[in-house]
Amino acid sequence: MLKVFIVDDHPFVRQGLKAFLATQYGIEIVGEAGDGEVAWAGIQKFQPDVAIIDLHIPGWNGIKLTQAIKTAGLFTRVIILSSFCEDEEVIAAIDAGALSYLMKDSPPEKLVEAIVAASNGEPVLHPRIAKKLMQRVIRPEILIEPLTKKEKEVLTLLVKGKSNKEIAQDLHISEVTVKTHVSNILHKLDVKDRTQAVVKAIEYQMIERSAE
Repeated sequence: MLKVFIVDDHPFVRQGLKAFLATQYGIEIVGEAGDGEVAWAGIQKFQPDVAIIDLHIPGWNGIKLTQAIKTAGLFTRVIILSSFCEDEEVIAAIDAGALSYLMKDSPPEKLVEAIVAASNGEPVLHPRIAKKLMQRVIRPEILIEPLTKKEKEVLTLLVKGKSNKEIAQDLHISEVTVKTHVSNILHKLDVKDRTQAVVKAIEYQMIERSAE
């Protein structure tokens, strides 16, 4: 059972999320809050697997709350669920430690997908967010060790939001092999997780533009 904590300053949004997620098998709502500092206390208490966090909340904003979760070394995965997608906020949220970033106009099923994916450390990005990241232009960084052709293929599919299973199917390789490639990619890019790998790949233009 995946324990979920909801953080949003709008009671109707929280109620709607709770009502929907309560119908989903394997998901348990363990708490909610409309304020960042109150949320932090609740997250420390309940130790949820996933925290669904809005960026613009009273007290600590979503980015500061995400940073607190990461700094404390909690195993809680953060999914940002926001109405805003300004470039600075998107990058700041991911840098702070958010695993996934969805817009509030996303289909409800996408949120469920993100929650389940979070249990495996896999990110889910709203297409609008992915596109914004793709449009960022930053001077390319030279890798100490270049990616192999297959690692570049895996990285391209990671940017598209594919899971290990989907990557294995697309490339006709085993999931074990995919995990090995992902591990090598993280090492070569000097990042800690898949989300950071995606951001770095996009920011440093390490994949073909056709991957958009």
